[in-house]
Amino acid sequence: MNARIGLGTHLVRDVEQAAVHAVACGARWIDTAPNYCGGQAQKLLAPVLADNPDVQVSTKVGFFHRPDVEAAVQDAAMPGKDLEAGHCVRPRYLRWQIQRSLDELGRDQIDILFLHNPERTTTGAVFAAFVELEELAAAGHIAGYGIATWDGFSSGTFTVPALIDMANSAAWGEPHHLRAIQLPVSLVNMEPIVQALDGGGPIGAAASADIEVFASSPLHGGQLPSLITPELAALIGDGLQPAEAALAVVASVPGVSRVLVSASTPEHWKQATDTVAAQPVPAAILREVTDVLAD
Repeated sequence: MNARIGLGTHLVRDVEQAAVHAVACGARWIDTAPNYCGGQAQKLLAPVLADNPDVQVSTKVGFFHRPDVEAAVQDAAMPGKDLEAGHCVRPRYLRWQIQRSLDELGRDQIDILFLHNPERTTTGAVFAAFVELEELAAAGHIAGYGIATWDGFSSGTFTVPALIDMANSAAWGEPHHLRAIQLPVSLVNMEPIVQALDGGGPIGAAASADIEVFASSPLHGGQLPSLITPELAALIGDGLQPAEAALAVVASVPGVSRVLVSASTPEHWKQATDTVAAQPVPAAILREVTDVLAD
């Protein structure tokens, strides 16, 4: 089964218009964070989310837009040293930021709350955050949680089984609310693809545990299409343009649930939506592509 498409707002300049185009093309998930778009992304998404209550949203806690959270220090929700460091996942700050995000998004519940690059902190701090997130889930403020990481899996800082064990401990015997992981998956970040083709790595482990996998940066920040040759695009699929070929690969990786795309225009959204929804690239072709690029 092919992955579903979602809007990733990290590199989007006009967040509200991108969300309008994404929803019009059938996207039913938007991923954002309090620090995106100069701290304005969540506020800009609120009107689109209000008009489309069926669209789900994930946001994050970790990085922040400093001017917006200086109040957290005044409220004793964040130590001043964390403000200076630019990253915080302490339990009191989690509660403070999640309420702020709910207010900015205009929602009563966040569908998934990701810890944003938690590899910047300690395992103990992540466990404490999981305990708080379980309480927030029980209270209905979030439906589930996960981690969004750039290199936490590739560096060996995290494994999916270890995260599940941590979530089980944080839930104190109740069913845990660890629902998703988010990591870069692309023809530049190929290791998760290679591992998933053999049922392994973070994608394979998450899929086996019914944990959703959000593939971020499928075009590697827009740099990837210029690196894909016509021959490679043709190998992936007849008639595919470089950007389409790159997206097709990520959408076809076994275990990937959602591909987060940062397209802005209606034309690019139509192209991306059609590509992600198309027949998956066969596993044999994916293996050939990764072998070619590994040489």
